[in-house]
Amino acid sequence: MELTPVLRSEWLKIRTLRSLPGALLALFAATTAFSAIAGVSETSGPGFDPLFTSLSGVVPGQIAAVSFGAMAVSSEFQSGALRLSLAAVPRRGRWFAAKAAVIAVPALLVGLVTALAALLVARAGLGPAADGLGTGEQVRGVVGCGVYLMLMALFAAGLAALLRSGVATLSLLIPFILVVSFVIGDATGTIADFLPDKAGQLVLRETYDGTLGPWSGLAVTALWAAAALLAGAWRLRRRDA
Repeated sequence: MELTPVLRSEWLKIRTLRSLPGALLALFAATTAFSAIAGVSETSGPGFDPLFTSLSGVVPGQIAAVSFGAMAVSSEFQSGALRLSLAAVPRRGRWFAAKAAVIAVPALLVGLVTALAALLVARAGLGPAADGLGTGEQVRGVVGCGVYLMLMALFAAGLAALLRSGVATLSLLIPFILVVSFVIGDATGTIADFLPDKAGQLVLRETYDGTLGPWSGLAVTALWAAAALLAGAWRLRRRDA
């Protein structure tokens, strides 16, 4: 079977499962709202980073991106949907690649639009405090933010395929992103730079210290996402639908 009909079928699922467009809408709304709040409440001082402040809404907003990726895969494990999908596409690797593609593309596009909106509303609130931001830094922040959100959605998708449960995936990732990552970061120092969220978020900063830079940090997040997807594909091949 050609890949195009499989992509079309998987895209139809994304469009028609109400919770998935809702997750992308939540990603835009939450990220933009939190960035707007940061813009009007932040005051410049030691360590102030206007780019990260402008895009800081991504930190809570990424939960919606993670939910999007996890739910897009976990929906296949409900009511025998996976058996129907694999009956139509017996080659499991091809089906899972199509699933990953239709997760990646909307996550990237919505992520880019979200990052641009967040930057604009936050800059309006920051006023002169953001005047030092260069065009190159802002473009890097917006593009990097979109890529980061896409990678986190794919990371969650891979884990959902591995664990065969959206609830288990979100129960693992949400506390990790909101709590554990910060605790580990404070306790372990340099090692935390290589966690998927910490590494990827370097692209949101105007200035950065440590082993990784903006793009090498995103590369680390991409490796985490690739590892999760490979693990999910392995589990899909090894287990019955």
